[in-house]
Amino acid sequence: MSQSPILSRYSGIGAVPAPVTPPEGIAATAWHYGDPLGEQRAATTGVIVVDRSDRSVIELSGAERLTWLHTISSQHIANLPDRRSAENLSLDANGRVEEHFVLTDIDEITWIDTPGTHGEGLLTFLTKMVFWAKVEPVARPDMRLLTLVGPGALSGPVAEMLRIGPDAPVYAADDLPEAHHDDEPLGFWRRMPALGALPGGSDTPLPVIDLLVPESLLPYWWERITDAGATMAGSWAFDALRVAALRPEIDIDTDDRTIPHEAGWIGGPDQLGAVHLDKGCYRGQETVARVHNLGKPPRRLVLLHLDGSADERPAPGDPVAAGTRTVGRVGTVIDHFEYGPIALALIKRTIGADTELTAAGAAASIDPDSIIEESGVQAGRAAVERLRKGPR
Repeated sequence: MSQSPILSRYSGIGAVPAPVTPPEGIAATAWHYGDPLGEQRAATTGVIVVDRSDRSVIELSGAERLTWLHTISSQHIANLPDRRSAENLSLDANGRVEEHFVLTDIDEITWIDTPGTHGEGLLTFLTKMVFWAKVEPVARPDMRLLTLVGPGALSGPVAEMLRIGPDAPVYAADDLPEAHHDDEPLGFWRRMPALGALPGGSDTPLPVIDLLVPESLLPYWWERITDAGATMAGSWAFDALRVAALRPEIDIDTDDRTIPHEAGWIGGPDQLGAVHLDKGCYRGQETVARVHNLGKPPRRLVLLHLDGSADERPAPGDPVAAGTRTVGRVGTVIDHFEYGPIALALIKRTIGADTELTAAGAAASIDPDSIIEESGVQAGRAAVERLRKGPR
């Protein structure tokens, strides 16, 4: 099994690997460092650092990299400024999500990262779509991702050491301090959407900063960040905070029928989305436009509170039932330091928050704050109604 350099370093002194061994070629990372709930709590007052070396990284070079990627994906990035990031999707012909990835353009290179199980497939798709464009997609297994979560990611000793100002906008990016270390590039940081607060809830969102760095310098940056006061945290803490913030992970919280509206991925970078509604043609656009203008998605992503006394917890992919009727599927299941056992789930839109549910036999309830009702009249629907009524 391939291990991240961080897990290898701390495996005998507190680091606990995830209970599920990752597929071949994907680095194992720490699940926690002995206190998973305390690691989550540390993010609310200071800053935690999480090793996310299990993500795959792809480099795009070439003069047409952004305009080319714009034509084959869902986000409007043809004119993405230097040192800016965005989230993006690749859809199939029916508008179902095949890939979800984050991209950052810096110094005429576009860096893409995606869950490790999707790295090879995404690279294959990008390579296949090059044709005559001036772009070259290349896998970069030598690059690794670290993530900071908490108010200390934007202010305090860690932020000061990384030279990240408190007013850095979401999706901004810049070089890490010091141009090089032993003649090797140090990587860059970017700000991502916040974690930790439910939409409509009262909790304060937690700032998130990603660092993309060479694997050879991963221990170097880890030490500098922890020496500056960051708490080491594992994937358990990160997943608990993203679940509470309704941030889905492809394949775990989605299935082969998921469309972007169901997962909350609609919107340009300004709306923290991955699907821009005002861009040109791309594969799957017809479904996106039809749902946006005329219909509603059949399911929606919600937060479930699970019965902690149940003998067994549900697993991703397990059915959610209302009585004897299946009404959804379970995604990430995790223990949160405040909410207890929670999960993301894709549930039929007609199911209300007061519906009694079970997930793999365990009692479950929908957090009402996770349901965002759309009360406005859709533009396409309004136009149809005007046509039906005729001229006045």
